[in-house]
Formats: sequence, structure tokens, C-alpha cells
Amino acid sequence: MVNTKTTFKAFRVEEENEKFITAIKEMPFEAVEKGEILIKVHYSSLNYKDALSASGNKGVTRNFPHTPGIDAVGKVVSTTSEKFKIDDAVIVTSYDLGMNANGGFAEYVKVPENWVVKLPKNLSMKEAMIIGTAGLTAGMSVLRLTETVKPTDGTIVVSGATGGVGSVSVMILNKLGYKVAAITGKEAEKQYLLNLGATEVILRKDFEEMQNRPLLKPLFAGAIDTVGGVILENMIKSVNPLGVVTACGNAASIKLELTVFPFILRGISLIGIDSQNYPMKYRVQVWNKLANEWKLDNLESNANTISLDELSEKLNLMLTGKLKGRTVLKLV
Repeated sequence: MVNTKTTFKAFRVEEENEKFITAIKEMPFEAVEKGEILIKVHYSSLNYKDALSASGNKGVTRNFPHTPGIDAVGKVVSTTSEKFKIDDAVIVTSYDLGMNANGGFAEYVKVPENWVVKLPKNLSMKEAMIIGTAGLTAGMSVLRLTETVKPTDGTIVVSGATGGVGSVSVMILNKLGYKVAAITGKEAEKQYLLNLGATEVILRKDFEEMQNRPLLKPLFAGAIDTVGGVILENMIKSVNPLGVVTACGNAASIKLELTVFPFILRGISLIGIDSQNYPMKYRVQVWNKLANEWKLDNLESNANTISLDELSEKLNLMLTGKLKGRTVLKLV
């Protein structure tokens, strides 16, 4: 397919007089260099990191003007790569996409070939973006946990269970036959978590107020933590001997105050999940599982679809915690 257009629409964030403004602008195409791929974006999705970037957060994006969007799916329209050909359906998530490289909130995006994964056959483009970086992070956490811990070993505890990573983790673990204890700070969401597949719901304050001792009574076969801090400390202290804990977030705290006892007396493993730069072999493995044996039912029922014109409003809602469910940006 020959691209005859000279410009394309993109959601741009610009800095003017120390303020950040957003607008949809026409952008010129750039040359596709060796090892790069130009993708016609069909869908992107909204993540909290996108909202931070769009608001001018220099911790996420250093240089402006800029196009946010840490997730994108679409078709290859130009490539110098030997790995991909024209019309291949592909996914790009994380790395530096939408942070310091222009992202998926545009009709086209140019990326290095080593950021790209082929879209699995059993997954639609829209489904891939409903899963997005949050679902991929959940999948990476489940993959590493289930390498060691089996459903017969006992309950898995998941923190931040109503959030993007936590909720998908609960659903995948339930689908795989695990009993799941979901931790949340939102008492009103108990039924929602049970509907997702949790077998029990633990209130965050109760979990945080467990005794401050080097080791606690073993309660769980494994754990997926998305928040850090005291929650992660208490998970590590209360996991069974030879249990596994994965850690992927720091919304509660970056600090971890522990003794070595859980590791040297119970032999537990703490596995870090760096979804931004996770090795490609794991990415491909997780995407294929999410499209097949881990595929979640009714993916689209929890997603809202918006256009570029609605994007600014939805990002503002996300910043204030008022955007529920997954929001997918449709570009084709």
C-alpha cells in the first residue's frame, strides 16, 4: 500500500509560557531510517502515564512538543526491517513510546523494529489495546509467578486489585484455576472484585495493620503486588515457604523495610517486573498467552471507545481519578 499523504493528525502537547496546552495538529511524515517501521495506528489506549505526559509532567516526558500514547496497534505501511512486511498487524507498548519518543495518539507512528510485536491471530486490534500495557504487565507478573506456584499450592494475593494491572491479574489467575485474595482500599468494590474472580476480598487497611514482625503466619502461596510499601512488605512476610512474590509498582511507596528472614528462613523469591523494558522473548510469550489460553471473556464489555477529539477531556478525567474502565482511542 503506497502512502500518498504528506501529513497526518496527531494529539500534540506544547509548552507555552511555562504552561502546557494540547491540540490536534497536522504533522509531516519523517523518513523511515534503517531498522525503523512506520505504522498506521488503528487503536491506542489511555493510561495514567499518558495523562501525566499530556499534563507536562517532566518526570515522564522531558522534551516538548510531544505526542503521548504508550500503547499502539496498527498495520505496517513502510519498513526497512527484515522482520516485518507491509500490512503486518503489529503491537507496540512501553519502551520509550509516548514518553520521550512520539507515541500512539496519532494516525501514524514511527518506531524502532525491536519495539514491535506481531499481533497474535486470535486477538483483534481493539482487544490488544483493551489489554494494553496494564494487561501486559499483569501477564508478565502471572507468567513469572506460575512458573513456580501451582493452583494446588494455595491462594494468591493481589494488591491494587481494582486497578488496571491488579484487575487483569485477578481475572487471569481465576481463569487458570487459582484461588485469589484481592486487596483493595475501596470497600464498595467488593462485589466487583468477586465478579472478576476473586475468592476473597481483603481491605487495604486490614492488610497494612498486620503485626510489624520480621515474619508473619504463612497465608498465601504467592503474591502479585502493584503498589509497593507496607503492602509488599506484608506480602513477603506472609507467603508460604518457597513462595513467589512479583513487584511492579510503587503507587503506595517506593520504600521497602524488611529483614532477610523471609528469604533465608522461608526461601521465598521476590521477582521484579519491569514492563517498560522487559525482554522481547517474554513479551511475545505473554501476548500469545493473552490471545489464547489466557484470553479473557467479554474483553470489550469493560471498554469505552473515543476519538481524537474527545481525548483531552478523557485524559483530564483520568488525572482526577474519574475515568472508569479501559478507554480505547480509535484512529481508523
